[in-house]
Amino acid sequence: MEEQPPMTQASKPRVLLVDDEEPILNSLRRLLRTQPYEVVLATSGAQALEIMAQQPVDLVMTDARMPNMDGATLLAHIHERYPDTVRILLTGYADLPTIIKAINDGQIDRYLSKPWSDEEMLLTLRQSLFHQDCERERIRLVQVTWDQNEQLKMLNESLEKRVLARTAELQQTADMLDLAYEELKHSYVTGTEMFSLLANLRLPPSKQTSRQTIELIRVYCKLHELDEVSSRNLIMAAALYNIGKMSWTDSMMTAPADLLHHTDRERYRSYPKQSESLLMTLDPMKDAARLILHHQERWDGSGFPDRLKGEAIPFGSRLLKLAVDFIELQRGLILERQMNSDEALVYIRQYTGKLYDPDLVEDFIKVCAAYLSDVTLADPNVKVMGTRDLAAGMVLARNLNADNGMLLLNAGKVLSGPLVEKLIAFEAMEGGKYSVFVKIPEPQEFIAATG
Repeated sequence: MEEQPPMTQASKPRVLLVDDEEPILNSLRRLLRTQPYEVVLATSGAQALEIMAQQPVDLVMTDARMPNMDGATLLAHIHERYPDTVRILLTGYADLPTIIKAINDGQIDRYLSKPWSDEEMLLTLRQSLFHQDCERERIRLVQVTWDQNEQLKMLNESLEKRVLARTAELQQTADMLDLAYEELKHSYVTGTEMFSLLANLRLPPSKQTSRQTIELIRVYCKLHELDEVSSRNLIMAAALYNIGKMSWTDSMMTAPADLLHHTDRERYRSYPKQSESLLMTLDPMKDAARLILHHQERWDGSGFPDRLKGEAIPFGSRLLKLAVDFIELQRGLILERQMNSDEALVYIRQYTGKLYDPDLVEDFIKVCAAYLSDVTLADPNVKVMGTRDLAAGMVLARNLNADNGMLLLNAGKVLSGPLVEKLIAFEAMEGGKYSVFVKIPEPQEFIAATG
């Protein structure tokens, strides 16, 4: 395995495009011109390997059919020399042997077909680089752990007489690593929500659903005291359930499902599978992706994509369908008429046992009542404040979003002095006025947070 030259921390991801047809390369370069990547071109496999020997490359996307060295062979060389580089095969042929060779020898991350969909390609590149960044961060944390363990070994050899002190240090180190790991998992969920809200900005405000669906699922998890893993999977599924719709036209994305024409209806029925396919490449998303895959199944077995029936449908998928339908009925994304919340719940009751789990509906309606009455305000320690009234040590009781829907801070974030100042400055820059839901800590907690 060869080492690539180090990449500076501030540099953009470098994407290497390989194709023996220059018009194809020019077309790809135009597509990526507005993206935050440094694009490098090569017209042959040999040239691509020369480039990678001289400069670090984060992602390689190569054509399958090229003279002298085909794409599968090139990716096999890259896998052997630079295994951390993301490898994508671009093929215009239904060439199964080439794809199999690329998977077996080059261990490719994805493959795309010509002619490609611009939206799918851009999404694939973003996902691949995001996953690579997460993996690098994981490796960095592992290295930090290894370095700390090495330091502890040296300490053991030289300080045998200080057993009690060393034990305390080991426990402190373990606690810090646990905290870092928990923060990494929490940051992954927060990043998922932020990506969901950014993608949702493609829709007009009256058709946006992500924030409401996430909050409704979060209320359900809190009221039922679900374990951390189940809550995390449900929230990520709520955030990204409609990511498979991102390649649709604007008119199709805003049209009620029951008014779609036959061709569009078939495409509509494929979006859960498309969403699942996009997310299955990310290990932390696999359980959430399974919930998304089946969230349009129906209790009576008439749903899609697999026509599962009754309890064969995963519990999380049954819950997600209730939440999605409750919000989308109010947005006019299921029926032509937009319903209010009461009408949406009447509709859900009407189709209990047909579309929805009869044992889950009434409980869900109670959760909706709590969601609509704003459960955070039921807590006497939760206050609504302006940014200038905030103080270090306060804890966000629910997500804080900008006026355009972008997630600024996630619930549970402990405020610091510099963070409050940034919020005040950002609010002034936007010309808006935020209402911030915060939980006032107990006196001893406040002293610990500010001291």
